[in-house]
This record gives sequence, C-alpha cells and structure tokens, in this order.
Amino acid sequence: MTVQVPTSDSTLAAVLKSLDDDKAEDVVQIDLRGKSEMGDHMVIASGRSSRQVSSMAEKLTDRLKQTYGILSKVEGKTTGDWVLIDTGDVVVHLFRPEVREFYQLEKMWLDPDEAAKTT
Repeated sequence: MTVQVPTSDSTLAAVLKSLDDDKAEDVVQIDLRGKSEMGDHMVIASGRSSRQVSSMAEKLTDRLKQTYGILSKVEGKTTGDWVLIDTGDVVVHLFRPEVREFYQLEKMWLDPDEAAKTT
C-alpha cells in the first residue's frame, strides 16, 4: 500500500469527504492560517446522537490513517457528546447539537458576519 504525503488542503478535503459520507450536519470550515499556530484549518460539525458522533470520529481517524498515515490525537470519543480530533494541520470538533450550542466555537473563530450566518 502506498501512503500519500498529505498537504493541509488535502487533509481538509479528506476530512470534509469523510464527514459528508457519514452524514455530518452543519459542517463549518474555518481557515486558521494567520490566526493560530495550532493548525491551518478547523472543522466543526454535528451528529444527531452520541453514537453518530463517536462513529464519525472513528471512521474519520481510520480513513486518515489508511490514506495518509496520519495518526490523529483524539479526545472525548468514549462519551460521544463531543470529540476533538487533531490531525496536525486540521483540527476537527464533532458535537451533539446541544453541546455544540453550549460551546459556540464558531463565534470564537469566525468573523462576526460569518458567525451570524451559522446560527
């Protein structure tokens, strides 16, 4: 098996495709370049249940490992209320809708006009 060397944009594309395949809802991508040292992109998405959130996280990390050899750091997967996946270049936050509403990460990272469009 040949493992491709990912760029931050190809990792982002793989993340977005995986989330789309798994029926993630309200997917928001945020360009962090020039805003933060933690990565180039942030993706925030919702799942309808704890089970779906955990499953999306599991499938995403497996796909990134198989395609690019990326070993992601994962937190929160056991409860499934929220999951943080750090791929290095792309940070992914998966939430149940009510937990996402509580944290409101979009409002911290998006410009006010962009954040207003997501609510």
